[in-house]
Amino acid sequence: MKASLFGPFENLTEDPDLYKTFQPQLEAYRSRLQEGILEEFKLPDSLVPDKFGYDVTRIAEKIMSDREIEITEMSASKLVELLTSGNLTSVEATRAFAKRATAAHQLVNCCMEMFIEEGLERAQYLDDYYKKTGKPIGPLHGLPISVKEQFLYKGKRCNGAYVGMIDNFVDEWAILLKILYESGAVFYVRTTEPQTTMHLCSGNNITGICRNPHNTKLTSGGSSSGEGAITAMKGSAIGVAADIGGSIRSPAAFCGVWGIRPTQKRLPLKGVFSAKEGKNEGVICVSGPIARSPQDIELFMKTVIDSEPWNIDADLIPLPWRELEPPSVKTLKVAICYDDGVVAPTPPVLRALKHAAAKLSKAGAEVIEWTPLNVESLIACCNTIYSAGENQGLKKALALSGEPVLELSKVAMSFGCGDDLLTANDIFQLAAYRDKQRDVYLTAMNQLGVDYILCPAYVNVAPEPETCHYWGYTALWNLLDFPNVVFPSGLKCDQRLDPKTTYKERSSIEAYEHGLYDPKVFEGAPIALQLTGRRWKDEELLQAAKVVSDTIFE
Repeated sequence: MKASLFGPFENLTEDPDLYKTFQPQLEAYRSRLQEGILEEFKLPDSLVPDKFGYDVTRIAEKIMSDREIEITEMSASKLVELLTSGNLTSVEATRAFAKRATAAHQLVNCCMEMFIEEGLERAQYLDDYYKKTGKPIGPLHGLPISVKEQFLYKGKRCNGAYVGMIDNFVDEWAILLKILYESGAVFYVRTTEPQTTMHLCSGNNITGICRNPHNTKLTSGGSSSGEGAITAMKGSAIGVAADIGGSIRSPAAFCGVWGIRPTQKRLPLKGVFSAKEGKNEGVICVSGPIARSPQDIELFMKTVIDSEPWNIDADLIPLPWRELEPPSVKTLKVAICYDDGVVAPTPPVLRALKHAAAKLSKAGAEVIEWTPLNVESLIACCNTIYSAGENQGLKKALALSGEPVLELSKVAMSFGCGDDLLTANDIFQLAAYRDKQRDVYLTAMNQLGVDYILCPAYVNVAPEPETCHYWGYTALWNLLDFPNVVFPSGLKCDQRLDPKTTYKERSSIEAYEHGLYDPKVFEGAPIALQLTGRRWKDEELLQAAKVVSDTIFE
């Protein structure tokens, strides 16, 4: 099997002279984004810090009414109860979230497009429909939802954070957005992603870096960078995201909210922009929500799957959503992974795992330790599949403008075999190894009698921007296609409790990641955990995550 963690990469796409010709388009794009900040929702400059390193999650409340705060503090599940029963208008809800979304963008730079007036027109239409008919248009009637820019939005630009496609208009909807729209959703902002969408960070050459609301020195994660940030800032009720290596779970974890990477082919993916050529069946990208509660995750999943999307997307499996009751904590057997054998977690993450183990054990759950299985070779396999096409699609998209190639784009394009082309037989062998290891993991879970594995979402809390290189704790599960739910542990990094310890690193990648850890820098960053379940049992996993989270928080 031809696989490696990193391979050769040659940067041949940069062309400063060509890039200069795109400056007028870049300036026009940024001007439109700035114009999307409506004066009536704008934070005064005095409330926007001029330095990084602050928790900005509650600054918006300083210009909000008590009623607006009340609305944006509600769960999406509660909001749809009020909206679909006529006890809250969509205009009122959209205005409240628009104010908070505007503040979020001013404070952490999370949006790539703001079209709040259009969103308010949609909200008014929904209110008029309800007034006329006495019923909602669908199960999400009037709910303000933010969308990752990567999803095709009919009549709007979709550039995937590539400068060369900055004015790429599309004339079709991503299937997922079409379903949400027909269910009554209100769209009003589209959020940022990194160049190549292959960073666990946020940087691109169009809008720059999106920062972490809990500590603006840190990254919001990626590639669904803006979704993690705007959801944590309560600027949307639910965010629409996608994940091929951690792109839902990383921003959810770093920003202290909930996210699910469902089993592949349960939610529509058609109409999600990618510069990669062909279709990667080795590691399947999935779409999914970022939200503030498991109930809101369930609302999203149920709404989309109840629409029977397999009738319009032939890739999907016709597996209806099952409504289940949460299990008793005493029936749970959870295996905890304290170290994947490649890069051990930093002190705050290890503390959260131990805290979770103690809480679960005290509540009556059976807790055992998970022994990592072939993680380094699996991540090498995953990385190699990522770059199986010599990075040709990514390089062509970058070459359209000759834009500067960001450091984490270089890292991503050096994954696996980098620029070395794989043969069809190489890819067949990688797929065979992946499938064999799925059985290895399933057998291990069966032998241990566990249905869930609790592990880090990343080796650290949210790192500083443009630094994260190791995706193992999330990408492993993309390759194996075991579903995951990320949730906040309720703990935060505390330099008194999480001092840097002496540790002999086992590899250069472990030494690099550990070298990023500085408890003073990460003070106050939320610590998240990741619960993994069995394939196709997303419903059981989500209910178990509710119970595990509630138990840890008690």
